[in-house]
Amino acid sequence: MLDSNLLNNRVSCSYPKKLKILLAGVILASCVASQPNNMTNVCAIFEDRRGWYRAAKASEDRWGIPIAVNMAFIYQESSFRARARPERTRVLWVLPGPRPSSAYGYAQALDSTWDEYQVRSGNGGASRTDFDDAIDFVAWYNANSTRLSGIETYDARNLYFAYHEGNGGFQRGTYRSKDWLVDAANRVQQNSERFSSQLSSCQVELEKNWFQRLLS
Repeated sequence: MLDSNLLNNRVSCSYPKKLKILLAGVILASCVASQPNNMTNVCAIFEDRRGWYRAAKASEDRWGIPIAVNMAFIYQESSFRARARPERTRVLWVLPGPRPSSAYGYAQALDSTWDEYQVRSGNGGASRTDFDDAIDFVAWYNANSTRLSGIETYDARNLYFAYHEGNGGFQRGTYRSKDWLVDAANRVQQNSERFSSQLSSCQVELEKNWFQRLLS
């Protein structure tokens, strides 16, 4: 988050008000990370974004859900796009209509679920466009699913059903009649397994600090 004094310093008071607002928007937009170049390789993602690895590891340590599972969820939900939203519906096949849900950000979290996360996790200032907050949200939700529905921490497929349908829906088996959701959950499981295998080959290197990397 930008400090207000820093923002004021960057956006000079000599500019007209409208221009200052525009420049402020550009500065804030530049703080949102772009999509990784190689989204199918978790080692490449973390090598390029060490801060993401630290956030993913912290979430794993806090909630007990493997990094690979949480990363597979974000890949499925948003393809690592910070401001992802569901596509708008169409009115008369042409005019843009309302979006089908309030899902937003890396984790495609709904407004109500995100509000609950902020309260229950103690992360009251969390933002859905901040990767650190988003992956913590995913890990928090999955940890709840392991507790409420007895799903194993590495069972990305069933965790994804609970993530999409809610734990009540998962327990009722509402996903069984949704072929598209079964396909999506299978992809999440496959990506989780691939990410886990990749991570086993690079995690030792990712754990090194800058000085250790300099010496290696």
